[in-house]
Amino acid sequence: MRLTFLGAARMVTGSSFLLEVGEDKILIDCGMFQGSKAISALNRRPFLYDPTSVTGVLLSHAHIDHSGLLPKLCKEGFKGPIYATKVTTELCRIMLADSAHIQEYDAQLANRKGQRAGKIPLEPIYTLDDAYSCLTQFKPVAYNTELVLSPSITVRFQDAGHILGSSVIEIWVTEQGKTTKLLFSGDLGQPDQPIIKDPTYVDEADYIITESTYGDRKHEHYDKEEKFAEIINDTIARGGNIIIPSFAVGRTQAVLYYISKLQKAGIIPDIKVVIDSPLAISATDIFMHNTQDFDSEVLEMLRNQAGPLDMPNLIFTKTAEESKALNSLDEPAVIISASGMADAGRILHHLKHNLWRPESSVLFVGYQAQGSLGRRLIEGARRVKIIGEEISVKAQIHNIDGFSAHADQDQLLNWLGHFKKTPSNIFIVHGEYDMSEPFARMIESNLGYSTYIPRYGDAAEINGREWSIVESDIATIEPAVKELYEYLQQLETDYRAYRKRLEHIAVTDAGRIPEVLNRLGKVYSYIKKTLNDL
Repeated sequence: MRLTFLGAARMVTGSSFLLEVGEDKILIDCGMFQGSKAISALNRRPFLYDPTSVTGVLLSHAHIDHSGLLPKLCKEGFKGPIYATKVTTELCRIMLADSAHIQEYDAQLANRKGQRAGKIPLEPIYTLDDAYSCLTQFKPVAYNTELVLSPSITVRFQDAGHILGSSVIEIWVTEQGKTTKLLFSGDLGQPDQPIIKDPTYVDEADYIITESTYGDRKHEHYDKEEKFAEIINDTIARGGNIIIPSFAVGRTQAVLYYISKLQKAGIIPDIKVVIDSPLAISATDIFMHNTQDFDSEVLEMLRNQAGPLDMPNLIFTKTAEESKALNSLDEPAVIISASGMADAGRILHHLKHNLWRPESSVLFVGYQAQGSLGRRLIEGARRVKIIGEEISVKAQIHNIDGFSAHADQDQLLNWLGHFKKTPSNIFIVHGEYDMSEPFARMIESNLGYSTYIPRYGDAAEINGREWSIVESDIATIEPAVKELYEYLQQLETDYRAYRKRLEHIAVTDAGRIPEVLNRLGKVYSYIKKTLNDL
């Protein structure tokens, strides 16, 4: 068999992996690349395979960085089934349609500007019709039920505890009478999240393809509810709004849960809470109609007729006019809007109207990818460009990573530590290299497992418990890519050497640390200034 890494390789977005077993070609996820212009441009690249040759898709969950290129795949000739859980199927009905609206709008905007410059008109990556057509190919599957795709391939979906409907995917491949098991973590959730169940532990697999979004760090262990309440109360006292960029699916519902809990306890006042995202409104409705996947705590609340998202001043704004009216509110409010990385959607308008106000707060509650507006704000940007306008950042910027739907380093290691037999290899994906590389070292030192961090286009040739890597040939197709890869490889080598040298200074000559930090600050500022607008 052959497993090719077609996305989320040394980056967080664009999850996609092609498994080839004889005549079977199974795609695991088909996600959109998100972040900087250079990363987003990958969405317009031709697929590195013939979509008509793919026999089926296994979708781990509904987030766009895992599902967002499915309409493009179907548009270009894929006719097979897309297997996903019931909730994922329902969420994709709204999320892929929403993504199609964004593709159409972005193309229209680019063409208005391009027409004046004499550029060739740009087609959307896919249209609303493409998204609706793709949705007819979805086939809902139940958790913990084996599904035979062919005589060679059997799969099973287990709860990943990331968002409602998210899955860990087990795949058994039989070749020449020998069965090999692959395990895809998808996006693995934190234990003890509100509403959803904890991730499922799996105790046997030959190869694991695991995410590493937070592979280099641990979530801060503090009372996030207390911190959340403090930010809300302090901002209300200043007379400002609390703006929360939040993913429509999963994070928004978790934020609502905590606000409701804090209000019921009298810790924060019954402030107006606005969900300004049609997608988040629809997703919340889907959540509340799929209580079969809720955790025991929330099911107990429902049995006592206490809804987990109940609050007296919750407002849903569906129309653009209702959204615009929020700019003239005469009292503080919590405004929750998409997207979670603040790189598209209505949240841009709320940031434009609140970032310059020192009395307001912007609260990030999830991961911010490199190149995103959210990342620049939490890294201390003083000025940002939003919808063509330079905005001075005067609002208070907060980041509570305890709300993350992703497992941290310890939680990932704990999940990987449940295997009865040592896996042949762990392929580390869905993480920027500076997250994945330390995580690989931790896996090797703590668990004794072999690891590999694939590049975009790398393929693993697997024969039972033996495997080898066929390095990506993308560089031979595009010389510029080869040049960039070689440059980045040299940077990685230099980085490790510099890090070792600086760690030595920290141990042997602590008095030089202020000088080192000063120099690093200058270098980092220059890098951000040079690369952030790519």
